[in-house]
Amino acid sequence: MESLAADLRTMVRTPLTDAHVALIREVAEEVAIPGGTVFTELGGPADLFHYILEGEAEAIDSVTDTRYGGASMGPGQFSGEISFLTGGSSMLAMRTVSDCRFLVVPRDAMLSLMSKVPEMSDIIVTVFAARRRRLLESGEASLTLIGMDRDRNIRAIGAFATRNRIPFRALDLDDAEAGDLAMSCSLVPRHPAVVFGKDRVIPDPTPRKVAELFGLDLDLDGDTLHDVLIVGGGPGGIAAAVYAGAEGLSALVVEDATIGGQAGTSSRIENYMGFPTGISGADLCWRGEVQALKFGTRFAVPRRATSLTKAEDGTFCITLDDTTETCARAIVVATGVQYRRLPLDRLEALEGAGIYYAATEIEARFCRNTEVVIIGGGNSAGQAAMYLSRHAKCVHLLVRGDSLAASMSSYLSSRLEADPAIRIRYRTEVESLEGDDHLNGVRLKGAGVREGDDHVDTRALFIMVGAAPNTEWLGGTVECDGKGFLLTGDAVGRDSPFATSQDGIFAIGDVRAGSVKRVASAVGEGSVVISKVWEHVSLTRDAETR
Repeated sequence: MESLAADLRTMVRTPLTDAHVALIREVAEEVAIPGGTVFTELGGPADLFHYILEGEAEAIDSVTDTRYGGASMGPGQFSGEISFLTGGSSMLAMRTVSDCRFLVVPRDAMLSLMSKVPEMSDIIVTVFAARRRRLLESGEASLTLIGMDRDRNIRAIGAFATRNRIPFRALDLDDAEAGDLAMSCSLVPRHPAVVFGKDRVIPDPTPRKVAELFGLDLDLDGDTLHDVLIVGGGPGGIAAAVYAGAEGLSALVVEDATIGGQAGTSSRIENYMGFPTGISGADLCWRGEVQALKFGTRFAVPRRATSLTKAEDGTFCITLDDTTETCARAIVVATGVQYRRLPLDRLEALEGAGIYYAATEIEARFCRNTEVVIIGGGNSAGQAAMYLSRHAKCVHLLVRGDSLAASMSSYLSSRLEADPAIRIRYRTEVESLEGDDHLNGVRLKGAGVREGDDHVDTRALFIMVGAAPNTEWLGGTVECDGKGFLLTGDAVGRDSPFATSQDGIFAIGDVRAGSVKRVASAVGEGSVVISKVWEHVSLTRDAETR
Protein backbone atom coordinates (compact mmCIF):
# COMPACT_ATOMS: atom_id res chain seq x y z
CA MET A 1 0.00 0.00 0.00
CA GLU A 2 1.19 3.53 -0.77
CA SER A 3 2.47 5.70 2.08
CA LEU A 4 2.33 9.41 2.67
CA ALA A 5 5.88 10.01 1.43
CA ALA A 6 9.13 8.41 0.29
CA ASP A 7 11.25 6.43 2.75
CA LEU A 8 14.17 8.63 3.80
CA ARG A 9 16.37 5.55 4.30
CA THR A 10 16.06 4.25 0.74
CA MET A 11 15.06 7.23 -1.43
CA VAL A 12 17.43 8.44 -4.11
CA ARG A 13 18.55 11.93 -3.11
CA THR A 14 18.40 14.65 -5.77
CA PRO A 15 20.56 17.64 -4.74
CA LEU A 16 19.68 21.22 -5.53
CA THR A 17 21.52 22.33 -8.66
CA ASP A 18 24.02 25.18 -8.88
CA ALA A 19 21.31 27.19 -10.64
CA HIS A 20 18.92 26.57 -7.74
CA VAL A 21 21.54 27.66 -5.21
CA ALA A 22 22.22 30.82 -7.22
CA LEU A 23 18.52 31.70 -7.07
CA ILE A 24 18.43 31.02 -3.33
CA ARG A 25 21.45 33.26 -2.84
CA GLU A 26 19.55 36.17 -4.43
CA VAL A 27 16.98 36.15 -1.59
CA ALA A 28 19.19 34.81 1.21
CA GLU A 29 21.55 36.19 3.79
CA GLU A 30 24.86 34.38 4.23
CA VAL A 31 25.31 33.63 7.92
CA ALA A 32 28.21 32.11 9.88
CA ILE A 33 27.26 30.08 12.96
CA PRO A 34 29.88 28.63 15.37
CA GLY A 35 29.98 24.92 16.13
CA GLY A 36 27.81 23.69 18.99
CA THR A 37 25.12 26.34 18.41
CA VAL A 38 21.42 25.50 18.37
CA PHE A 39 20.12 27.45 15.37
CA THR A 40 16.57 25.99 15.34
CA GLU A 41 14.79 25.64 18.67
CA LEU A 42 12.37 22.80 19.40
CA GLY A 43 8.88 24.31 19.27
CA GLY A 44 10.21 27.57 17.85
CA PRO A 45 8.83 29.06 14.62
CA ALA A 46 9.76 27.11 11.50
CA ASP A 47 10.23 30.32 9.54
CA LEU A 48 13.80 30.12 8.21
CA PHE A 49 15.25 27.95 5.44
CA HIS A 50 18.88 26.95 6.11
CA TYR A 51 21.04 25.76 3.19
CA ILE A 52 24.49 24.55 4.27
CA LEU A 53 27.48 26.00 2.39
CA GLU A 54 30.20 24.79 4.75
CA GLY A 55 30.38 22.71 7.91
CA GLU A 56 28.29 20.01 9.55
CA ALA A 57 24.90 20.19 11.34
CA GLU A 58 22.66 17.70 13.12
CA ALA A 59 19.10 17.27 14.30
CA ILE A 60 18.72 16.79 18.07
CA ASP A 61 16.73 14.04 19.75
CA SER A 62 14.42 16.01 22.03
CA VAL A 63 14.53 13.43 24.83
CA THR A 64 18.20 12.42 24.92
CA ASP A 65 19.72 15.67 23.57
CA THR A 66 21.90 13.52 21.30
CA ARG A 67 22.01 13.28 17.52
CA TYR A 68 18.67 12.30 15.99
CA GLY A 69 18.55 9.66 13.26
CA GLY A 70 22.21 8.69 13.38
CA ALA A 71 23.28 10.99 10.54
CA SER A 72 24.33 14.60 10.09
CA MET A 73 24.03 17.09 7.23
CA GLY A 74 26.79 18.74 5.24
CA PRO A 75 27.34 21.13 2.33
CA GLY A 76 24.61 20.98 -0.31
CA GLN A 77 21.91 19.90 2.17
CA PHE A 78 19.20 21.90 3.90
CA SER A 79 17.34 21.67 7.18
CA GLY A 80 13.60 21.60 7.82
CA GLU A 81 10.52 19.48 7.22
CA ILE A 82 6.82 20.00 6.45
CA SER A 83 6.37 22.45 9.35
CA PHE A 84 8.21 24.99 7.19
CA LEU A 85 5.38 24.80 4.63
CA THR A 86 2.61 25.03 7.23
CA GLY A 87 4.22 27.94 9.02
CA GLY A 88 4.06 25.91 12.20
CA SER A 89 6.56 25.12 14.95
CA SER A 90 9.75 23.12 14.61
CA MET A 91 9.40 19.46 15.55
CA LEU A 92 13.15 19.02 15.97
CA ALA A 93 15.92 21.28 17.17
CA MET A 94 18.96 21.75 14.92
CA ARG A 95 22.56 22.26 16.04
CA THR A 96 25.85 22.95 14.31
CA VAL A 97 28.48 20.25 14.84
CA SER A 98 31.30 22.39 13.47
CA ASP A 99 31.60 26.00 12.37
CA CYS A 100 29.09 26.48 9.55
CA ARG A 101 28.14 28.92 6.84
CA PHE A 102 24.51 28.96 5.71
CA LEU A 103 22.31 30.63 3.20
CA VAL A 104 19.32 31.68 5.33
CA VAL A 105 16.01 32.61 3.69
CA PRO A 106 12.82 33.84 5.41
CA ARG A 107 9.84 31.55 4.87
CA ASP A 108 7.73 33.88 2.74
CA ALA A 109 10.60 34.65 0.38
CA MET A 110 11.47 30.94 0.09
CA LEU A 111 7.87 29.90 -0.63
CA SER A 112 7.64 32.61 -3.28
CA LEU A 113 10.83 31.33 -4.91
CA MET A 114 9.61 27.71 -4.76
CA SER A 115 6.36 28.69 -6.49
CA LYS A 116 8.38 30.12 -9.39
CA VAL A 117 10.85 27.22 -9.72
CA PRO A 118 8.86 23.95 -9.62
CA GLU A 119 11.91 21.69 -10.07
CA MET A 120 13.52 23.17 -6.95
CA SER A 121 10.20 23.00 -5.10
CA ASP A 122 9.81 19.30 -5.95
CA ILE A 123 13.23 18.48 -4.50
CA ILE A 124 12.61 20.40 -1.28
CA VAL A 125 9.04 19.18 -0.71
CA THR A 126 10.04 15.55 -1.36
CA VAL A 127 12.76 15.75 1.32
CA PHE A 128 10.48 17.61 3.76
CA ALA A 129 7.74 14.98 3.37
CA ALA A 130 10.20 12.08 3.75
CA ARG A 131 11.55 13.64 6.94
CA ARG A 132 8.02 13.88 8.35
CA ARG A 133 7.49 10.19 7.55
CA ARG A 134 10.75 9.38 9.33
CA LEU A 135 9.56 11.28 12.39
CA LEU A 136 6.24 9.45 12.34
CA GLU A 137 7.82 6.01 12.09
CA SER A 138 10.88 6.45 14.29
CA GLY A 139 9.24 6.41 17.71
CA GLU A 140 11.59 9.27 18.64
CA ALA A 141 9.13 12.17 18.43
CA SER A 142 9.18 15.24 20.66
CA LEU A 143 5.57 14.66 21.82
CA THR A 144 5.01 11.91 24.41
CA LEU A 145 1.56 10.61 25.36
CA ILE A 146 1.40 8.68 28.62
CA GLY A 147 -1.61 6.44 29.27
CA MET A 148 -3.28 6.53 25.87
CA ASP A 149 -4.42 2.92 26.18
CA ARG A 150 -6.38 3.67 29.33
CA ASP A 151 -7.44 7.33 29.28
CA ARG A 152 -10.03 8.54 26.75
CA ASN A 153 -8.72 12.14 26.78
CA ILE A 154 -5.18 11.06 25.92
CA ARG A 155 -6.70 8.68 23.36
CA ALA A 156 -8.50 11.61 21.70
CA ILE A 157 -5.19 13.49 21.48
CA GLY A 158 -3.55 10.41 19.97
CA ALA A 159 -6.31 10.14 17.37
CA PHE A 160 -5.99 13.84 16.52
CA ALA A 161 -2.22 13.59 16.20
CA THR A 162 -2.36 10.43 14.10
CA ARG A 163 -4.89 11.79 11.59
CA ASN A 164 -3.05 15.11 11.28
CA ARG A 165 0.28 13.31 10.89
CA ILE A 166 1.79 14.78 14.06
CA PRO A 167 4.60 12.50 15.29
CA PHE A 168 4.30 11.20 18.85
CA ARG A 169 5.38 8.31 21.00
CA ALA A 170 3.06 6.48 23.37
CA LEU A 171 3.98 5.10 26.78
CA ASP A 172 1.76 2.89 28.89
CA LEU A 173 1.23 3.90 32.49
CA ASP A 174 3.14 0.81 33.63
CA ASP A 175 6.19 1.42 31.40
CA ALA A 176 9.42 2.02 33.29
CA GLU A 177 10.18 4.98 31.00
CA ALA A 178 6.80 6.50 31.90
CA GLY A 179 7.77 6.25 35.56
CA ASP A 180 11.14 7.88 34.93
CA LEU A 181 9.50 10.66 32.92
CA ALA A 182 6.92 11.24 35.65
CA MET A 183 9.72 11.59 38.19
CA SER A 184 11.79 14.00 36.09
CA CYS A 185 8.71 16.14 35.32
CA SER A 186 7.33 16.02 38.89
CA LEU A 187 4.18 14.24 37.69
CA VAL A 188 1.89 12.02 39.71
CA PRO A 189 3.14 8.44 39.11
CA ARG A 190 0.98 6.23 36.87
CA HIS A 191 -1.13 9.20 35.82
CA PRO A 192 -2.02 10.12 32.19
CA ALA A 193 -0.02 13.06 30.84
CA VAL A 194 1.30 14.77 27.75
CA VAL A 195 4.93 15.89 27.65
CA PHE A 196 6.66 17.96 24.97
CA GLY A 197 10.39 17.58 24.59
CA LYS A 198 12.34 16.45 27.60
CA ASP A 199 10.26 17.88 30.44
CA ARG A 200 7.61 20.36 29.29
CA VAL A 201 4.30 19.12 30.70
CA ILE A 202 1.13 20.26 28.88
CA PRO A 203 -1.45 21.13 31.57
CA ASP A 204 -5.01 19.87 31.01
CA PRO A 205 -4.05 18.57 27.55
CA THR A 206 -6.51 18.66 24.65
CA PRO A 207 -6.23 18.29 20.86
CA ARG A 208 -6.51 22.10 20.59
CA LYS A 209 -3.51 22.58 22.90
CA VAL A 210 -1.47 20.12 20.86
CA ALA A 211 -2.44 22.01 17.70
CA GLU A 212 -1.31 25.25 19.34
CA LEU A 213 1.95 23.59 20.35
CA PHE A 214 2.77 22.83 16.71
CA GLY A 215 1.27 25.99 15.25
CA LEU A 216 -1.54 24.23 13.39
CA ASP A 217 -4.41 26.36 14.69
CA LEU A 218 -3.03 29.61 13.18
CA ASP A 219 -3.31 33.02 14.78
CA LEU A 220 -5.95 34.41 12.45
CA ASP A 221 -6.07 38.13 11.77
CA GLY A 222 -9.65 39.39 11.76
CA ASP A 223 -8.65 42.28 9.49
CA THR A 224 -7.40 39.98 6.71
CA LEU A 225 -9.83 39.51 3.83
CA HIS A 226 -9.29 36.18 2.08
CA ASP A 227 -10.42 35.52 -1.44
CA VAL A 228 -12.03 32.25 -0.38
CA LEU A 229 -12.69 30.43 2.87
CA ILE A 230 -12.97 26.67 2.46
CA VAL A 231 -14.89 25.22 5.39
CA GLY A 232 -14.06 21.53 5.73
CA GLY A 233 -10.78 19.71 5.17
CA GLY A 234 -12.00 16.49 3.54
CA PRO A 235 -11.04 15.38 0.01
CA GLY A 236 -13.30 17.99 -1.63
CA GLY A 237 -12.03 20.83 0.55
CA ILE A 238 -8.41 19.85 0.00
CA ALA A 239 -8.89 19.64 -3.78
CA ALA A 240 -10.44 23.11 -3.70
CA ALA A 241 -7.48 24.29 -1.62
CA VAL A 242 -4.99 22.97 -4.18
CA TYR A 243 -6.73 24.60 -7.12
CA ALA A 244 -7.40 27.87 -5.28
CA GLY A 245 -3.72 28.20 -4.42
CA ALA A 246 -2.65 27.23 -7.93
CA GLU A 247 -4.92 29.93 -9.38
CA GLY A 248 -3.40 32.59 -7.13
CA LEU A 249 -6.35 32.98 -4.78
CA SER A 250 -5.64 33.69 -1.12
CA ALA A 251 -7.32 30.70 0.51
CA LEU A 252 -7.82 29.50 4.06
CA VAL A 253 -9.11 26.04 4.99
CA VAL A 254 -10.91 25.71 8.33
CA GLU A 255 -11.32 22.18 9.69
CA ASP A 256 -12.88 21.35 13.06
CA ALA A 257 -11.21 18.00 13.68
CA THR A 258 -8.61 16.53 11.35
CA ILE A 259 -7.52 17.08 7.78
CA GLY A 260 -9.11 14.34 5.70
CA GLY A 261 -12.58 14.49 7.19
CA GLN A 262 -14.53 11.26 7.15
CA ALA A 263 -12.37 9.91 4.31
CA GLY A 264 -9.34 10.42 6.53
CA THR A 265 -10.63 7.73 8.87
CA SER A 266 -10.55 5.09 6.12
CA SER A 267 -7.73 2.60 6.65
CA ARG A 268 -7.50 1.76 2.95
CA ILE A 269 -8.88 3.23 -0.28
CA GLU A 270 -8.34 0.93 -3.25
CA ASN A 271 -10.65 2.32 -5.93
CA TYR A 272 -9.08 5.78 -6.26
CA MET A 273 -7.28 6.23 -9.57
CA GLY A 274 -3.50 6.30 -9.45
CA PHE A 275 -3.04 4.09 -6.37
CA PRO A 276 -3.23 0.48 -7.60
CA THR A 277 -2.08 -0.93 -4.27
CA GLY A 278 -4.34 1.37 -2.26
CA ILE A 279 -3.65 4.20 0.16
CA SER A 280 -5.12 5.18 3.51
CA GLY A 281 -7.53 8.09 3.50
CA ALA A 282 -5.31 10.04 5.90
CA ASP A 283 -2.21 9.61 3.72
CA LEU A 284 -4.10 10.56 0.55
CA CYS A 285 -5.46 13.74 2.14
CA TRP A 286 -2.11 14.61 3.75
CA ARG A 287 -0.47 14.48 0.34
CA GLY A 288 -3.13 16.85 -0.94
CA GLU A 289 -2.60 19.18 2.00
CA VAL A 290 1.14 19.36 1.29
CA GLN A 291 0.34 20.11 -2.34
CA ALA A 292 -1.99 22.95 -1.32
CA LEU A 293 0.55 24.33 1.14
CA LYS A 294 3.11 24.47 -1.66
CA PHE A 295 0.76 26.82 -3.54
CA GLY A 296 0.29 29.07 -0.49
CA THR A 297 -3.05 27.87 0.89
CA ARG A 298 -3.22 27.94 4.68
CA PHE A 299 -4.92 25.47 7.03
CA ALA A 300 -6.36 26.14 10.50
CA VAL A 301 -6.95 23.01 12.62
CA PRO A 302 -8.90 22.39 14.81
CA ARG A 303 -11.18 25.34 14.18
CA ARG A 304 -14.95 24.88 13.91
CA ALA A 305 -17.23 27.33 12.11
CA THR A 306 -20.15 28.24 14.35
CA SER A 307 -21.94 30.98 12.38
CA LEU A 308 -21.92 32.91 9.12
CA THR A 309 -22.90 36.49 8.37
CA LYS A 310 -22.86 38.58 5.21
CA ALA A 311 -21.69 42.20 5.37
CA GLU A 312 -23.25 45.06 3.43
CA ASP A 313 -20.32 45.08 1.00
CA GLY A 314 -21.01 41.44 0.11
CA THR A 315 -18.15 39.84 2.01
CA PHE A 316 -18.77 36.86 4.30
CA CYS A 317 -17.58 36.56 7.89
CA ILE A 318 -17.35 33.27 9.72
CA THR A 319 -17.23 33.09 13.50
CA LEU A 320 -15.16 30.20 14.84
CA ASP A 321 -15.57 28.23 18.04
CA ASP A 322 -13.04 30.42 19.88
CA THR A 323 -15.04 33.56 18.88
CA THR A 324 -12.39 34.50 16.29
CA GLU A 325 -13.88 36.01 13.15
CA THR A 326 -12.37 35.63 9.69
CA CYS A 327 -13.75 37.00 6.41
CA ALA A 328 -13.63 36.27 2.69
CA ARG A 329 -15.10 37.26 -0.65
CA ALA A 330 -16.37 33.71 -1.27
CA ILE A 331 -17.18 30.57 0.72
CA VAL A 332 -16.81 26.94 -0.30
CA VAL A 333 -18.80 24.66 2.01
CA ALA A 334 -17.11 21.25 2.13
CA THR A 335 -18.16 20.19 5.62
CA GLY A 336 -19.33 16.76 4.51
CA VAL A 337 -21.38 14.50 6.73
CA GLN A 338 -20.92 12.74 10.02
CA TYR A 339 -22.11 9.36 11.21
CA ARG A 340 -25.38 9.61 13.10
CA ARG A 341 -25.56 8.78 16.78
CA LEU A 342 -27.70 5.71 17.31
CA PRO A 343 -30.53 5.86 19.88
CA LEU A 344 -28.74 3.65 22.41
CA ASP A 345 -28.67 4.25 26.15
CA ARG A 346 -25.27 5.46 27.45
CA LEU A 347 -23.87 5.80 23.94
CA GLU A 348 -22.42 9.25 24.56
CA ALA A 349 -20.92 8.19 27.91
CA LEU A 350 -19.00 5.37 26.23
CA GLU A 351 -17.77 7.31 23.19
CA GLY A 352 -14.00 7.11 23.19
CA ALA A 353 -14.21 4.29 25.77
CA GLY A 354 -15.19 1.47 23.46
CA ILE A 355 -17.46 3.34 21.03
CA TYR A 356 -15.64 4.63 17.93
CA TYR A 357 -16.50 6.28 14.62
CA ALA A 358 -13.19 5.67 12.83
CA ALA A 359 -10.95 2.66 12.31
CA THR A 360 -7.35 3.82 12.12
CA GLU A 361 -4.14 2.57 13.66
CA ILE A 362 -5.07 4.27 16.96
CA GLU A 363 -8.35 2.40 17.32
CA ALA A 364 -6.73 -0.84 16.14
CA ARG A 365 -4.48 -0.73 19.22
CA PHE A 366 -7.54 -1.42 21.37
CA CYS A 367 -8.79 -4.35 19.27
CA ARG A 368 -5.94 -6.80 19.65
CA ASN A 369 -7.06 -10.36 20.33
CA THR A 370 -10.64 -9.38 21.11
CA GLU A 371 -14.05 -9.49 19.46
CA VAL A 372 -14.94 -6.37 17.47
CA VAL A 373 -18.38 -5.22 16.32
CA ILE A 374 -18.95 -2.89 13.34
CA ILE A 375 -22.34 -1.43 12.42
CA GLY A 376 -22.69 -0.54 8.75
CA GLY A 377 -22.98 -1.89 5.24
CA GLY A 378 -21.06 0.72 3.20
CA ASN A 379 -17.51 0.82 1.91
CA SER A 380 -16.20 2.55 5.03
CA ALA A 381 -17.55 -0.23 7.24
CA GLY A 382 -16.19 -2.87 4.86
CA GLN A 383 -12.69 -1.38 4.80
CA ALA A 384 -12.78 -1.07 8.58
CA ALA A 385 -13.68 -4.76 8.88
CA MET A 386 -10.82 -5.78 6.58
CA TYR A 387 -8.33 -3.63 8.49
CA LEU A 388 -9.43 -4.61 11.99
CA SER A 389 -9.52 -8.31 11.11
CA ARG A 390 -5.71 -8.20 11.13
CA HIS A 391 -5.79 -7.27 14.81
CA ALA A 392 -9.00 -8.69 16.29
CA LYS A 393 -9.92 -12.26 17.16
CA CYS A 394 -13.15 -11.89 15.18
CA VAL A 395 -14.95 -8.99 13.49
CA HIS A 396 -18.76 -9.01 13.56
CA LEU A 397 -20.16 -6.84 10.74
CA LEU A 398 -23.79 -5.99 11.52
CA VAL A 399 -25.94 -5.20 8.47
CA ARG A 400 -29.55 -4.14 8.89
CA GLY A 401 -30.59 -5.42 5.44
CA ASP A 402 -30.22 -8.88 3.90
CA SER A 403 -27.50 -8.01 1.34
CA LEU A 404 -24.46 -5.81 0.74
CA ALA A 405 -25.02 -5.59 -3.01
CA ALA A 406 -26.67 -2.17 -3.01
CA SER A 407 -24.39 -0.45 -0.47
CA MET A 408 -20.87 -1.84 -0.92
CA SER A 409 -18.47 -2.26 -3.84
CA SER A 410 -18.44 -5.80 -5.17
CA TYR A 411 -14.68 -6.32 -4.79
CA LEU A 412 -14.92 -5.43 -1.11
CA SER A 413 -17.97 -7.52 -0.22
CA SER A 414 -16.33 -10.53 -1.90
CA ARG A 415 -13.25 -10.12 0.29
CA LEU A 416 -15.35 -9.86 3.42
CA GLU A 417 -17.20 -13.05 2.61
CA ALA A 418 -13.92 -14.88 2.01
CA ASP A 419 -12.20 -13.71 5.20
CA PRO A 420 -12.48 -16.31 8.01
CA ALA A 421 -11.90 -13.63 10.65
CA ILE A 422 -15.00 -11.68 9.58
CA ARG A 423 -18.57 -12.71 10.32
CA ILE A 424 -21.24 -10.84 8.36
CA ARG A 425 -24.50 -10.80 10.33
CA TYR A 426 -27.44 -9.70 8.17
CA ARG A 427 -30.72 -8.34 9.56
CA THR A 428 -28.96 -7.65 12.85
CA GLU A 429 -28.79 -4.52 15.02
CA VAL A 430 -27.45 -3.54 18.42
CA GLU A 431 -30.13 -3.50 21.08
CA SER A 432 -28.11 -2.34 24.09
CA LEU A 433 -24.63 -1.53 25.37
CA GLU A 434 -22.96 -3.04 28.43
CA GLY A 435 -20.19 -1.66 30.61
CA ASP A 436 -19.58 1.02 33.23
CA ASP A 437 -16.47 3.10 32.52
CA HIS A 438 -15.72 1.16 29.34
CA LEU A 439 -17.75 -0.90 26.90
CA ASN A 440 -17.50 -4.62 27.60
CA GLY A 441 -20.36 -6.10 25.57
CA VAL A 442 -23.33 -5.57 23.26
CA ARG A 443 -26.76 -7.20 23.08
CA LEU A 444 -28.10 -7.90 19.58
CA LYS A 445 -31.57 -8.00 18.06
CA GLY A 446 -33.18 -8.61 14.68
CA ALA A 447 -34.55 -11.31 12.40
CA GLY A 448 -31.05 -12.63 11.75
CA VAL A 449 -30.22 -13.25 15.41
CA ARG A 450 -30.50 -16.87 16.49
CA GLU A 451 -31.49 -17.85 20.02
CA GLY A 452 -28.46 -17.98 22.27
CA ASP A 453 -26.39 -15.93 19.80
CA ASP A 454 -27.60 -12.48 20.79
CA HIS A 455 -24.59 -11.31 22.79
CA VAL A 456 -20.97 -10.38 21.96
CA ASP A 457 -18.28 -9.75 24.56
CA THR A 458 -16.43 -6.79 23.07
CA ARG A 459 -14.48 -3.70 24.07
CA ALA A 460 -14.77 -2.07 20.65
CA LEU A 461 -17.93 -1.09 18.76
CA PHE A 462 -17.55 0.91 15.53
CA ILE A 463 -20.56 2.87 14.28
CA MET A 464 -20.47 3.64 10.55
CA VAL A 465 -24.05 4.26 9.51
CA GLY A 466 -26.15 7.27 8.64
CA ALA A 467 -25.10 10.56 7.12
CA ALA A 468 -25.98 13.81 8.90
CA PRO A 469 -24.84 16.93 6.98
CA ASN A 470 -22.78 19.50 8.88
CA THR A 471 -24.78 22.60 7.94
CA GLU A 472 -26.20 23.99 11.19
CA TRP A 473 -23.57 26.74 11.34
CA LEU A 474 -24.95 28.30 8.16
CA GLY A 475 -28.03 29.39 10.09
CA GLY A 476 -30.41 29.37 7.15
CA THR A 477 -28.18 31.54 4.95
CA VAL A 478 -28.61 29.06 2.10
CA GLU A 479 -31.45 26.76 1.13
CA CYS A 480 -31.36 23.10 2.21
CA ASP A 481 -33.45 20.05 1.48
CA GLY A 482 -35.53 18.35 4.14
CA LYS A 483 -32.52 16.47 5.51
CA GLY A 484 -30.23 19.50 5.78
CA PHE A 485 -28.19 18.93 2.62
CA LEU A 486 -27.42 22.09 0.64
CA LEU A 487 -29.41 22.69 -2.55
CA THR A 488 -27.37 23.78 -5.56
CA GLY A 489 -27.59 24.27 -9.32
CA ASP A 490 -30.97 23.80 -10.99
CA ALA A 491 -32.68 23.24 -7.64
CA VAL A 492 -32.07 26.91 -6.76
CA GLY A 493 -32.03 28.37 -10.27
CA ARG A 494 -28.24 28.52 -10.67
CA ASP A 495 -26.16 27.76 -13.76
CA SER A 496 -23.37 26.11 -11.76
CA PRO A 497 -24.08 22.72 -10.14
CA PHE A 498 -22.13 23.92 -7.09
CA ALA A 499 -23.69 27.36 -6.61
CA THR A 500 -26.09 27.67 -3.68
CA SER A 501 -29.03 30.02 -3.30
CA GLN A 502 -26.63 32.67 -1.93
CA ASP A 503 -24.28 34.46 -4.34
CA GLY A 504 -20.68 33.71 -3.42
CA ILE A 505 -21.39 30.54 -1.44
CA PHE A 506 -20.65 27.22 -3.12
CA ALA A 507 -21.14 23.64 -1.89
CA ILE A 508 -19.17 20.53 -2.84
CA GLY A 509 -18.91 16.91 -1.79
CA ASP A 510 -21.16 14.97 0.53
CA VAL A 511 -22.82 18.08 2.03
CA ARG A 512 -24.35 18.93 -1.35
CA ALA A 513 -27.80 17.47 -2.03
CA GLY A 514 -27.70 14.90 -4.81
CA SER A 515 -23.93 14.45 -4.82
CA VAL A 516 -22.31 11.04 -5.32
CA LYS A 517 -20.85 10.06 -1.97
CA ARG A 518 -17.39 8.99 -3.14
CA VAL A 519 -13.88 10.36 -2.56
CA ALA A 520 -13.23 10.76 -6.28
CA SER A 521 -16.47 12.69 -6.75
CA ALA A 522 -15.63 15.08 -3.93
CA VAL A 523 -12.13 15.65 -5.33
CA GLY A 524 -13.57 16.36 -8.77
CA GLU A 525 -16.11 18.82 -7.40
CA GLY A 526 -13.46 20.60 -5.32
CA SER A 527 -11.26 20.95 -8.38
CA VAL A 528 -14.00 22.27 -10.69
CA VAL A 529 -15.72 24.68 -8.29
CA ILE A 530 -12.70 27.01 -8.12
CA SER A 531 -13.35 28.31 -11.64
CA LYS A 532 -16.71 29.66 -10.43
CA VAL A 533 -15.15 30.95 -7.23
CA TRP A 534 -12.59 32.81 -9.36
CA GLU A 535 -15.36 34.44 -11.40
CA HIS A 536 -17.16 35.61 -8.27
CA VAL A 537 -13.96 36.89 -6.62
CA SER A 538 -12.99 38.78 -9.79
CA LEU A 539 -16.38 40.51 -9.91
CA THR A 540 -16.13 41.36 -6.21
CA ARG A 541 -12.64 42.81 -6.61
CA ASP A 542 -13.81 44.93 -9.55
CA ALA A 543 -16.68 46.29 -7.46
CA GLU A 544 -14.26 47.13 -4.63
CA THR A 545 -12.11 49.27 -6.94
CA ARG A 546 -14.95 51.32 -8.41
